[in-house]
Amino acid sequence: MQRTASPGSDGEQEFLQRYGHVYEHSPWIARSVHARTGGAADSWEALDAVFREVIETAGADQQLALLRAHPELACRERDALTQASLQEQSGAGLDRCSPAELDEFAALNRAYRARFGFPFIIAVAGLERAEILREFRARLGHDAESEQREALRQVLRIGRLRLRQAWHEQP
Repeated sequence: MQRTASPGSDGEQEFLQRYGHVYEHSPWIARSVHARTGGAADSWEALDAVFREVIETAGADQQLALLRAHPELACRERDALTQASLQEQSGAGLDRCSPAELDEFAALNRAYRARFGFPFIIAVAGLERAEILREFRARLGHDAESEQREALRQVLRIGRLRLRQAWHEQP
């Protein structure tokens, strides 16, 4: 069964309300997906494929803006997090960091942003703080090109998880 916007509704607006948050502070992606699909899809996987295509074919500047739209992990300014990021980071225990862990995250966040020009991005679902810190330390040693590819891969994974959840929350 194909899902579409409700009859008589502003289809794009409804689509943006449902899926505009899937990619952090980047509703341009959902707008582009809606323009390509009219808001209709047979499954969340089919919709995910269109989201992926939009991102993978976006220009380098748009992809970098997408990466830069993500929050830092375990940041002390929790009000800067979207609801989705807050839930994801809390689910990974990043809201329960010890003072030493918070200090390490802050130092790693600064070093990573200085090295790559965007925040460290990892899909935290199913990970614990120690695993996240281990991966954070390891990825600081990557070259810029491979790290940008990895960050984009992580963004796509986060988006896929969020999209699946949003799809299943539909009325």
